Amino acid sequence: MRQPSFDRGPRGVHGQNAGFRRATRQQRQVMARLFTFVLKQYKFSIVTVLLCIVVSTVTSLFSTLFTRTLIDDYITPLTQIANPEYASLLQTLFRLGLILLLGVVASYTYNRLMINVSQGTMLRLRKQVFERMERLPVSYFDTHSHGELMSVYTNDVDSLRQMISTAMAQVFSSAITIVATLTSMIVLSVPLTLVSIATSAVMMVATARLGKWSRGYFRTQQESLAGVNGFIEEMMTGQKVVKVFCHEQQAIAQFEAINEQLRSSAYNANKIANIVMPVNGNLSNLGYVLIAVVGAAVALGQFSILSSQFSITLGTIVAFLQLNKGLTQPVSHVSQQINAVLNASVGAERVFALGDAEPEVDKGTQLIDNPRGDVDFQHVNFGYTPQKQVLFDIDINTQPGQKIAFVGGTGAGKTTVINLINRFYEAADGQILYDGIPIAHIRKDSLRRSMSIVLQETHLFTGTVLDNIRYGRLDATDDDCMRAARLVGAHDFIRRLANGYHTVLAGDGGNLSQGERQLLAIARAAVANPPVLILDEATSSIDTRTEQLVQRGMDTIMQGRTTFVIAHRLSTVRNADQIIVLDHGHIVEHGSHAQLMALHGRYYQLNVGTDTELLR
Repeated sequence: MRQPSFDRGPRGVHGQNAGFRRATRQQRQVMARLFTFVLKQYKFSIVTVLLCIVVSTVTSLFSTLFTRTLIDDYITPLTQIANPEYASLLQTLFRLGLILLLGVVASYTYNRLMINVSQGTMLRLRKQVFERMERLPVSYFDTHSHGELMSVYTNDVDSLRQMISTAMAQVFSSAITIVATLTSMIVLSVPLTLVSIATSAVMMVATARLGKWSRGYFRTQQESLAGVNGFIEEMMTGQKVVKVFCHEQQAIAQFEAINEQLRSSAYNANKIANIVMPVNGNLSNLGYVLIAVVGAAVALGQFSILSSQFSITLGTIVAFLQLNKGLTQPVSHVSQQINAVLNASVGAERVFALGDAEPEVDKGTQLIDNPRGDVDFQHVNFGYTPQKQVLFDIDINTQPGQKIAFVGGTGAGKTTVINLINRFYEAADGQILYDGIPIAHIRKDSLRRSMSIVLQETHLFTGTVLDNIRYGRLDATDDDCMRAARLVGAHDFIRRLANGYHTVLAGDGGNLSQGERQLLAIARAAVANPPVLILDEATSSIDTRTEQLVQRGMDTIMQGRTTFVIAHRLSTVRNADQIIVLDHGHIVEHGSHAQLMALHGRYYQLNVGTDTELLR
């Protein structure tokens, strides 16, 4: 969704006003979409709320109009009688009490319903946004920080809850109150109505102008809040690195800068929005005084023309003063909610932007019934953006069951090749064949189920050790999971955990070492038992001794499977059937370990040029 600019344009004030108009138009569209979403889900509740608001408004209006009757028909006559009789007045007051009680019940009912509507709407919004997020391509998460996405689920969604539960009901109530009150005012006195309308119009103009100016700041506030959340999330996950390099003061300084940016934007947003209430309050008081003065002047005959045309009693003036409050208060109430409305409009825009993000496209239709694991690259070119190509003419022929290793310096394109195999990204030119079928024709879920991938960045989920291993194949039995753990050498350390395989892991397996977490990820891949295995530096976090144990298990699970390996250790790749040497996206050499060493080329330099067995 395009975000309008609030900066002064090249044509000065005209450009700024055009930006405001675009922002206002976009705000109306977003809020209309939100209201449509709510009405679609809670039509009956909203209709009931409107009926209850009507009842509450009418009862309140009735009590206000009764003031005129109370003064003119009861209080004034009773003060002129020597022995007044109050029975009739008490009966009338009792009936008024019953009517007001009905209004209280109606008000309580619609407030309870709006709570249910707001919470239910948030439930559905979070569900729909999460479902869309699960269908987004990997490229989306490469360009949006986790903190930014978390801010949508927390801050932005919560701003909508506040607006729906409070501001929406207030807007409905205010609209109905204004119509009913204005009608009653016209019936009571046309001259006083004109004075009240003039005051209310000034209040509405002031509210609209101030709201328009503050909306841009509210957008900046939400964006700054997302930035703060993203920075905190980054610092929490990287706290060990911060400690190791004594970067605490620099982290504090960075946080102070972005925190000050959030404070500044929030101050500017609320500074303008908070002016609305006192401005409208003073305008309302001014209108109150004007009505009292004009009403008294007409009643006393100071305006002969008006006095001859309109009859105004003391009760009329008192009732009209209350009605004027009933007309100006809705504007004041709406202005009180301006912060929530503006904040919610920006929050809704961000929520809908995530919900409208283009899902992962899958034009494949074919299913793989009995995959052999035959993967071939045919002159593949790829770039993450059209302007920057990453892979150039990648041509690789494999046989089922072969082990293919990719080596090369950082940024050579090794991981990118892997990302193309499982269709995290699509090749720009050329094609990749899987069992002779272009992978673009194969459904992504079918393709990915035929592969197991151990990524460089290991991630474990909250749950038991068995649950995390079973993530590779949800129908795997406990014995299957334990067999996979033994296969990769993870069984011994799992037995030493507090509850063995039933130990609950939390915080991404924070109570395990990096090597142990990597072993569980490898076991998760093993339990899937696929024809294709992809290891993206799967042993990079395992020490040499542990690697020797894992390597035996890895050799076992790689037998009969096509395996693609990205590794820095020579021991991991030397027994590969094919070693592909990449350099800046080009294949510069390929062959077996012996063949490449005999060439004395790039691969030879990678090996001989180091004192260890690490391929740099």
